[in-house]
Order: sequence, then structure tokens, then C-alpha cells
Amino acid sequence: MEYLVLALVLLGVLVLAGVGLVVPRLRRRQLPPPPAPTAPPVSDAPVVEETPQVIEEPAIEAPEPTAGRLVRLRGRLARSQNVFGKGLLGLLSRDRLDDDAWEEIEDSLITADVGVEATREIVDRLRERTKVLGTRDAAGLRALLAEELLAALDPELDRSLTFKSKPTVMLVVGVNGAGKTTTCGKIARVLVADGHSVVLGAADTFRAAAADQLATWAGRVGAEVVRGPEAADPASVAYDAVKRGVETGVDTVLIDTAGRLQNKVGLMDELGKVKRVVEKHGPVDETLLVLDATTGQNGLEQARVFTEVVDVTGVVLTKLDGTAKGGIVIAVQRKLGIPVKLVGLGEGPDDLAPFDPAAFVDALLGTDA
Repeated sequence: MEYLVLALVLLGVLVLAGVGLVVPRLRRRQLPPPPAPTAPPVSDAPVVEETPQVIEEPAIEAPEPTAGRLVRLRGRLARSQNVFGKGLLGLLSRDRLDDDAWEEIEDSLITADVGVEATREIVDRLRERTKVLGTRDAAGLRALLAEELLAALDPELDRSLTFKSKPTVMLVVGVNGAGKTTTCGKIARVLVADGHSVVLGAADTFRAAAADQLATWAGRVGAEVVRGPEAADPASVAYDAVKRGVETGVDTVLIDTAGRLQNKVGLMDELGKVKRVVEKHGPVDETLLVLDATTGQNGLEQARVFTEVVDVTGVVLTKLDGTAKGGIVIAVQRKLGIPVKLVGLGEGPDDLAPFDPAAFVDALLGTDA
């Protein structure tokens, strides 16, 4: 009996084991096959190819001709110089020109930054001529004043930019704040307008934005700029600029130097170094000193120190419109013995004009050319 029970138990175990092996196989056979990969849908829309972005170069501008700029801008200049136009002429046309009247005329000229010495000469000559000629009408007095102011400006001075070497090298010097780098860019426009080819040297390496500013000005007239890393040796950059000018065959290399305070002896010495290094290529034909006309007599001390370091050949007087006093042109020339060659009469790119003494006096007095 016991053997029968044991046999039945073993039989049950075998049946259960067989079921465990067969059922999973049956389940795998009943599973559906995996779906076949489908092709992507076909679109009827046209295929659009991406066009690479093209960055356009800035358009090269054609600067306005320099001839006649000062005449064109005389209205703006005359409006800002009432001390000459209405003030002085009003004093001169008084019924009685006594000592007090002449003293007022002298004070007006000094206030207009003409300078003490030049003022005394102008007043003495006016006083003598009005007495001898008996001139009392407004037109006659205006003509006499115009003649004396023109004589004080020394119209016989050569105010043209010098082009002797190939390339001609021009240094632009001046203190920060006078608009030196901007003026350098405008000088480049003057040169291009007069048919010259230009390479600019960004030797103001101590002011981070100076090279970028100069490059912007140069790019507008298609000129090349030679620059170095920030705080690079200015003399090295100036040397490379002249070298590049020789290689490219341009006729002018214009070098913007660092703005220097007149009491920084080391910086002034460095300006002298720039000039010496550049002259290894050839002579510096022009050294243009940029002065801010609104600084008045204070600018003359700055100018004097620059003339001791480099041979300044011409003055560029900026900001002559607005609050500037026109007599500073006379004072600069009398004090330095250096001609004013260019004057800045506004913020526009072509508002830098070759200085014409006759047109300038006409603008000051509001007379017709």
C-alpha cells in the first residue's frame, strides 16, 4: 500500500514538471511577430536648402571735397562769435570813441582769447587808422577791423599739408580730451578727399578704445589700420605702420599717438622716442598738434610743451564752433609761431576744414566773402 502512494506522488511531480516546460513554449509561439520598419512619409513640399549668412562689408564713403568747407560752415561759426560780430562792431560804431570806449574794445578782444600782446597791436592800429581816415560808418569800420584781424592771422603763412617723402609721415599729437583720435580719423578723410592714399597707425596703445575708434574711421574711407596689442610699445606700432605704408605704396602714413599730459615727463619722452624710431624709415614731414579751442589760453601751455619735444609744424584747432572764442586762433599763432592748418567746426565727419584766414574773418564778422 505504501508503495502505491509513493508511486502516485512521483507521477504527480513528473506531470507538473512537464507542464512547466511545455506552457512557455506554447506562449512564445502565440506571440505576434514584431512590426516591420516603416519608411518615412513622403512630403510634397519642396526641399529648401539653407543659404549661408553673408556679412556685408561697410560701404566705403566718399568724403566731401575740402575746398570751400570753411565757407560752407561760416553761418555756424558766425552765430557763435557775437563778440566779434555784434559786440566789437557795436563798440566801434559809437558816436564818440574816447579812451573808455577803446578800453572796452581792448577788454572784448582779450575776453575773446586774442591775447594781450596781439590785442594791444590791433587796438593801437585801429585807433590810429580810424582817427586818420575819419571812418565812422558801419561798413568802413567793419572793413578796418577785418583788415586788422586778417593781418594778425598772418595770411602769408603756408598752411598746406607737407608732402615731401614717399610715403609722407604725419604724427598727430595732443592731450586726451582734445578729440585727438577723432580728429586723426577726420584728417584721414581730408587726405582721401584730396586724392591721397592713407595707412593709419594706431600708436595710442594705452587707451583701449583708441585703436577700435581709429579702425572705424579708417574703414569708412577704405584705409588700412596698423595696430598692436593693448599696452604695446607705441614706437613699435608706429614703426610697423610706416613699414606697411612702404610695402603697400601709399603716399601718406598718419600716426595717432597717445594723449599725454604736459606734466608727465616720462610720457613726453616716449613721444620723442616714437619720432626717433619712425625716422629710421625716413623723415617725419608733419607733426600736427591737436588743440581744443574751448580751453582757451590754457591750451597754449600744452602747446608750448609739445613744441619742446617734437617739431610741431601745424596746429589743428578742434571745437571752434559752440563755446569757443575765435580769438584763440590769433593767440596760438602769435605764441607758437606755428600756423593753424585745420579747424574743426562741428561733429560731422567732414566738418574739419583747411584754415583760410580771410574766410575765417568773414565768418567771425558776418561779412560776405
